[in-house]
Amino acid sequence: MTQAQRPKILITGATGQVGSKTIDFLIANTDIEIIAAVRSPEKAAPLAARGIATVLLDLDDESTHLPALAGIDRLFLVTGYTVDMLRQSKALLDNARKAGVKHVVHLGACGRDDTTVAHWAWHQLVERYVEWLGFTFTHLRPESFMQNVLSYGGKRVINNGIINAYIADARMSWVDVDDVAQVAAVTLAHPELHAGKTYRLGYDAVTYEELAELMTSIVGQPFRYEPLAPEVFLKAMQDAGAEMAYMNCVYDHWKRYAARMIPGADDTFDNFPEITGCAPTTWAGFIERHKAELVY
Repeated sequence: MTQAQRPKILITGATGQVGSKTIDFLIANTDIEIIAAVRSPEKAAPLAARGIATVLLDLDDESTHLPALAGIDRLFLVTGYTVDMLRQSKALLDNARKAGVKHVVHLGACGRDDTTVAHWAWHQLVERYVEWLGFTFTHLRPESFMQNVLSYGGKRVINNGIINAYIADARMSWVDVDDVAQVAAVTLAHPELHAGKTYRLGYDAVTYEELAELMTSIVGQPFRYEPLAPEVFLKAMQDAGAEMAYMNCVYDHWKRYAARMIPGADDTFDNFPEITGCAPTTWAGFIERHKAELVY
């Protein structure tokens, strides 16, 4: 395959945790060309230093869309955590269609098809729009990120062995961000194998009590779970000046988790080996890998 024939893949969210790791999985693949979408030249510099091509793309500035999408064959669509994701996704997808993009891999959220958790449902509306515009597609629906137990919203979640969360004693399904990125990379590199698929990504289900027991066993120090009321989260978001249309939805879903009112909250799946040829990360493996960060 010649340089000119290599399909070009645009990675949005290229400096975020999923986008950056997706690039890591793709960078050695000489059959494709990676282009990272960034909001500023400052964000581009570390990527350019690694030899990764960059384009300027601001989801809120539609004048940047078509130049960034020029010549792109496949798009990894990652949006921010605000209600603006709906408008941003529609505008970018409309312009992707104009630019001739063929395949879209969309990073969505948890949930069964009939979910009524608001921000999960927003992602499913984006999925339908991708399909309606006629792209070939792969939809990714990751469950809760394991990394959220290390930090959430820029703050440590575990302090001196005490784990705080807002879901009482409910069991949740979890996935390692690295596994999400690996699936994203595979589906972007081989759309012919994954077009038309919706992949729910969750491979270990535990309560926070069980998680504390695992950490105690593996790290060798005592950990315990102290649940917090969802209202604590809501006030923290209000005090931080967060975008509350989105955060009110998150508050509502913490309440639903705690009340065990989310069907399939602990669903797990067996699709990872078929997609990637590897075994997914379990909580035991994740804790072992991050032991140094958990020691206190």
